[in-house]
Amino acid sequence: MAQPQWTAVDDYFTDHLVGEDEALRAALDASEKAGLPPINVAPNQGKLLQLIAQMHGARRILEIGTLGGYSTIWLARALPEDGHVVTLEADSLHADVARGNLAHAGLAGRTEVRLGPALDTLAALAAEGAEPFDLVFIDADKPNNPRYLEWVLKLTRRGSVIIGDNVARGGAVADSDSTDPSVRGIRAFVELAGSNPRLSATAVQTVGTKGHDGFLLARVIA
Repeated sequence: MAQPQWTAVDDYFTDHLVGEDEALRAALDASEKAGLPPINVAPNQGKLLQLIAQMHGARRILEIGTLGGYSTIWLARALPEDGHVVTLEADSLHADVARGNLAHAGLAGRTEVRLGPALDTLAALAAEGAEPFDLVFIDADKPNNPRYLEWVLKLTRRGSVIIGDNVARGGAVADSDSTDPSVRGIRAFVELAGSNPRLSATAVQTVGTKGHDGFLLARVIA
């Protein structure tokens, strides 16, 4: 009975604290119609991302893993008028759907969807001398999370905030013997964040419509 209860609680919080407007619902509908996997963040999680970005005063945001742009909408709405989100997506269909959803939400002018494997687009951003990002949301293929973090540390500065999604893996993250590439990637990501002297980090496990999950939150301190 745990999952129905978790979902009911999330629904209650969303109804009273979050809400979803037409653009957010349309983004989910367009993603479903295009056959994208239903792995977007939950509405209350999207609102949490938005609040963190607003409290931090983020002006430049980097997202690794766009999917249909649902989380991108939440993040972009946290920005000031001169703010910008760069979001990285490896799948061309996903990128096309996201661009359409962002345009429908009136956010095309402050968002950029870059197509290609994130390790390549991250390297390109570094080569371009991109201005440091104030907030980074990592929500892509988990085996590459440690390498994503290494690149992100080159694209941020002291005070930047890093959020890594889906770190509990239904509790499997605690299994040191797991052979699952996603679990191993997350464990390496967590351990890298914990051992890097440039980061102060924690992780929180959650339950809700997404099941037993969690996120890692880190701040660049040096």
